[in-house]
Amino acid sequence: MTLYARYLEEIETRKAQGLSPKPIDDGALTAEIVAQIRDAAHPHRADSLQYFIYNTLPGTTAAAGVKAEFLKEIVLGQVEVPEITPAFALELLSHMKGGPSVRVLLDVALGADKAIAEQAAAVLKTQVFLYDADTDRLKAAHEAGNAIATDILQSYAQAEFFTSLPDVEDEIEIVTFVAAEGDISTDLLSPGNQAHSRADRELHGLCMCDEAAQKTIRELKIQHPGKRIMMIAEKGTMGVGSSRMSGVNNVALWTGKQASPYVPFVNIAPVVAGTNGISPIFATTVDVTGGIGVNLKNWVKKTDENGKAILNNDGNPVLEQKFSVTTGTVLKIDTKKKKLLNEAGEEVADLSSSFTPQKVEFMKAGGSYAIVFGKKLQTVAAEILGVEAPAVFAPSKEISIPGQGLTAVEKIFNANARGVAPGKVLHAGSDVRVRVNIVGSQDTTGPMTAQELEAMAATVISPLVDGAYQSGCHTASVWDKKAQDNIPKLMSFMNSFGLVTARDPKGEYHAMTDVIHKVLNDITVDDWAIIIGGDSHTRMSKGVAFGADSGTVALALATAEAEMPIPESVKVTFKGKMAEHMDFRDVVHATQQQMLKQCGDNVFQGRVIEVHIGTLLADQAFTFTDWTAEMKAKAAICISEDETLIKSLELAKSRIQIMIDKGMEQQSGMLAKLIGLADKRIAQIRSGEKPALAPDANAKYFAEVVVDLDIIDEPMIADPDVNNADVSKRYTHDTIRPISYYAAEKKVDLGFVGSCMVHKGDIKIVAQMLKNLEEQTGRVEFKAPLVVAAPTYNIIDELKAEGDWEILEKYSGFEFDDMFPKAKARTEYENILYLERPGCNLCMGNQEKAEKGDTVLATSTRLFQGRVVADSETKKGESLLASTPVVVLSAILGRTPTVEEYKEAVKGIDLTKFAPPVQAPLDSKSVHF
Repeated sequence: MTLYARYLEEIETRKAQGLSPKPIDDGALTAEIVAQIRDAAHPHRADSLQYFIYNTLPGTTAAAGVKAEFLKEIVLGQVEVPEITPAFALELLSHMKGGPSVRVLLDVALGADKAIAEQAAAVLKTQVFLYDADTDRLKAAHEAGNAIATDILQSYAQAEFFTSLPDVEDEIEIVTFVAAEGDISTDLLSPGNQAHSRADRELHGLCMCDEAAQKTIRELKIQHPGKRIMMIAEKGTMGVGSSRMSGVNNVALWTGKQASPYVPFVNIAPVVAGTNGISPIFATTVDVTGGIGVNLKNWVKKTDENGKAILNNDGNPVLEQKFSVTTGTVLKIDTKKKKLLNEAGEEVADLSSSFTPQKVEFMKAGGSYAIVFGKKLQTVAAEILGVEAPAVFAPSKEISIPGQGLTAVEKIFNANARGVAPGKVLHAGSDVRVRVNIVGSQDTTGPMTAQELEAMAATVISPLVDGAYQSGCHTASVWDKKAQDNIPKLMSFMNSFGLVTARDPKGEYHAMTDVIHKVLNDITVDDWAIIIGGDSHTRMSKGVAFGADSGTVALALATAEAEMPIPESVKVTFKGKMAEHMDFRDVVHATQQQMLKQCGDNVFQGRVIEVHIGTLLADQAFTFTDWTAEMKAKAAICISEDETLIKSLELAKSRIQIMIDKGMEQQSGMLAKLIGLADKRIAQIRSGEKPALAPDANAKYFAEVVVDLDIIDEPMIADPDVNNADVSKRYTHDTIRPISYYAAEKKVDLGFVGSCMVHKGDIKIVAQMLKNLEEQTGRVEFKAPLVVAAPTYNIIDELKAEGDWEILEKYSGFEFDDMFPKAKARTEYENILYLERPGCNLCMGNQEKAEKGDTVLATSTRLFQGRVVADSETKKGESLLASTPVVVLSAILGRTPTVEEYKEAVKGIDLTKFAPPVQAPLDSKSVHF
């Protein structure tokens, strides 16, 4: 059977699902289609033309390469296709975004036929996705006296590819659609359990919100032709929890504009809004598509005559509505005055933050990538011509305050800044283009990152990236048909692109499903590094890390750069002494609790949490930085003591060496170079040349929080309150309660120790608690299932060497087997210990889930409604968070423990050695190391 015949079969299958033909990325299939177009009598010629013109993916896909070469033949008159004139062929090439299309356009523009060359040059002047090989060709032709090459370069130097674009319309008419009340997590827009379909945009679009919402959107389009739909989080923030490019893609697919008539299901320019605006990482994702993010502020705190907030019976501020955005409300955006107007033309909200000069440029260009590549192209062209590039783009906002010191994040941004005048010091609020040192791609967004790389015509990782890793952790639990179809292809692409990959496309080393954040934490070997990762929990305890959408990850891989404002910081310090029976996870819970008490509101949201962690090694400190994603913080930075940082770097070196020993090294020698960078950094610290990163004494913070360790005397449980009657409180932050609140009566149906929030010490705690309880009672029996998933294989190897794994095996009723991985997700659990494969497991909810309606007590981070556990017909599923010892004991008891039961179970176990930095480091190692 031919590839085309198989494609026709797939089309029929998709038609039965209500889907269009899948966009083509396969070069061999495209070659068959081209052959059928050449044959004037072919029975499938008419359909082949349609697929070739309208259904072939652009960029560097194999299909794009075949398409570009055929269009070249048409442009040069080597073949005649009545339906595709040479002019139309050039138009099609202009929509292909680079790679083979730019190569073809250069071939023609630098060719002998001047008339055709000028036509190709006119198209080239509109393109921005050029790489060094492309500009090198233009430079060589220019220096050889080619007038057309010079003309193209002059156009680039003037940035005509941008200035010739139409401006953003003065007025945008919109109609509202309230997607939900309260914070909207990206899981509503693109559910984790549908991650396998994200690269198939039309299919994945069917999972956005629900059928009722999709029906309403369709009806709004019919009722309000010409108006754009604004998707709203009423009484909440839009896009919390993750960057989720697939979520923005889905919103754009349903409410946005088609990017090109020749590229199916790629839409741009969605309009999204929230009463409390857009979460920071989601806002960046909206910028990628040239969309509009709106902070409505349509609900405000009600105040008394003295200006104080009026509280309800629960002690929460009473909200009153300034204006309505009920679904179907017609509004208007005045882009010049930057105002949101009601139907009568009255101002209801200021939109200055939505229409900064930079954001307007993204809208005009159809997305931020075109601006990033355009700026680079203008600079390169001007350098080749030896001229000064005119100021075409909006100048970056630069804030420099004389006499004011720098926070840690300000220091990192200044050290890595690009295009800033020498000696200029920038403070928070400044827009900065920075070098990116470490990049991570995870496996459920990875297929989209690969698509983005192809779309921007990138073929190899930037040599300026120090380290890059493609994980396999989000699909580690179940090696099902979906994973088997998607993951090997992804690993092959990323490995060829230049990343270290969890799976070896050649099959020479064992599949490493290690949690991406743990690997990135290990390969970050500089506390001054900037890390970009395709997951909201990209929060390293060395350097500063930002969770990002799949497109921003692709941009970082291709260019080793990112552009963003320097965030404000909140300083977190500690005082007092930590009780011996407390776990560090309780310090994390207490930080949230005490912050809210001290500040009233969540001051962490949208800012960097600068935590002065001092004596904790990177593995342990990661528990804190990882959690900051749940507080909607932009990022987190750990301020460590010199010796602590050196020990963390030595640990990182040893783990990178293990990766090398296992055969994971890239041809570029990436991992070995990272060890060299770690050695260099250690030498700088030891010599005093460059001590561990620390803020200046006169740095300015948005707020300062002091956590009192002395008052943390009881383990705590974090409840996300996803079913709170006040929808504005859902997901805003957790409700932290001591375990005594539950009076040993809270039934626990399943315990989970795993995900990126745990490390080796947590798994050792599980083993030591089992030993303790065995000594006390003679035999340990579980009254609820306990699922344990170590973050990495390294940890399991170390636990086996130290004897802990043997204890876990003794009590386990299931142990993962890499030779025979699970092919089907578990739907029911027994009251036993499950030792699961390293990876995300229950935390993601895209493969494994708890039984419907269960109350789950977990160490993980994911608290989205329905993520870890769905509702049953009779009971709402609950996902509560606690420390490892609380989770283990609760699974054994089948309920939350009393304080006395807890203390007895952890007796003799060294839970955490932690003291504020002002105290001398403790010599003895805790089990967390």
